[in-house]
Amino acid sequence: MLIIRLARVGKKNKAQFKIMVQEKSMAPGGRHVEILGSYNPHSKETVLKEERIKYWLSQGAQTSDTVHNLLVTQKVIEAEKRAVKMPAKKVVEKDNKKKKEAGEKVEASIEASKEDFTKSTDKKTEALKEKDKKVEQKEEKKEEAVKADAKTTDAKKEDKKTEEKEVSKSKEESKV
Repeated sequence: MLIIRLARVGKKNKAQFKIMVQEKSMAPGGRHVEILGSYNPHSKETVLKEERIKYWLSQGAQTSDTVHNLLVTQKVIEAEKRAVKMPAKKVVEKDNKKKKEAGEKVEASIEASKEDFTKSTDKKTEALKEKDKKVEQKEEKKEEAVKADAKTTDAKKEDKKTEEKEVSKSKEESKV
């Protein structure tokens, strides 16, 4: 079965289309039977071979929805315009669902990493507190040791003084 359809040509972001007749099973840019015109959507310029289009339509060729609407606006054929099918919305919805799911997964992993971080910081702060307690205990022990040393040195001094007094008493007694 033959179909009259558009085949995109032109540069990126500067689309232009050839209007061609080809087998329906062929790719739009593939082998064609005849080129029937061109269409520039930016300038709305349309070049059509009206006699050849009418010939192919009389031979049983079908038109795509877009080409049909283009021929109606150019008054090559008299008919009502067709609704052009746009399946892109379903793809967008699926992509949005995938993005939402991916976002939820990322948020969950962020929350988990936050929990892990808080747990590790809590453990670190507890360990630091324990180290501080140990350091304080060591300092207290040192202070107690210093005080004990001071007491013993004071006691030794007193013992020496008492010994010296006794020695001096004994010397005085021996002199007498």
